[in-house]
Amino acid sequence: MSELIADFFVKNGLIVAFGTVAVIMLVSSFLSTKIFNKKIPTSAIAIFSGLVLAYFGGQVMGNKGLANVTMFSGFGLMGGAMFRDFAVVATAAGASLSEIKKTGLAGMLSLLIGVVGAFIVGAILASVLGYSDAKSITTIGAGACSFIVGPITGSAIGAESQVIAISIAAGVVKSIFVTIITPIVAKSVGLDNPQSAMVFGGLAGTTSGVAGGLAATDPKLVPYGAMTATFYTGIACLICPSIGYSVVKFLIS
Repeated sequence: MSELIADFFVKNGLIVAFGTVAVIMLVSSFLSTKIFNKKIPTSAIAIFSGLVLAYFGGQVMGNKGLANVTMFSGFGLMGGAMFRDFAVVATAAGASLSEIKKTGLAGMLSLLIGVVGAFIVGAILASVLGYSDAKSITTIGAGACSFIVGPITGSAIGAESQVIAISIAAGVVKSIFVTIITPIVAKSVGLDNPQSAMVFGGLAGTTSGVAGGLAATDPKLVPYGAMTATFYTGIACLICPSIGYSVVKFLIS
């Protein structure tokens, strides 16, 4: 019987991965509702739980984490680029073009301000941590934009792996912070319509954080915030390793 069950888990790895995530979401929902009285969103708890599992999986089971365990091998596909890109496109597809047009100049400015502002904060943080070379400062600055932009920038300019890891950590902290703080401040900042959601997504820039925070605020706003947050990531991936690196290199030379 045990062999039959084990064989089922192995042959249906992707289903097992989705089922595991579903269980994590159910437990996170219970904790959010019953323990934290909805002050901490379900998505924030789920993201944190996933990060903890990823950390211990990587420490104990190797570079692929839980995916190294045969019955959890489906996480390798589920966490890959294909499903990530599909999720981003599927989320943004729910946005209305007419609502997007209403954002206009404010939406574009929010992207520029969000990327530049986060990069500057990250660069200052890198200097405080004692880094003085352009590659490290740029990579950590990019990580402050998002945990996707950091490693892409670091790889592009040849930063050390330790610095890239710090950039990822900075982006993860930002993502969790945005997820938790969004529903708390939403009412006071007028985050209650598609236009403000798009501006917010452009300023915050972390797709997972924005989506999680808006889901806890008003699920109807998620596609709009996620759309500009996705554009933010793309723009940051272009600007940070090119213009950002050049500016930092010029300033510290």
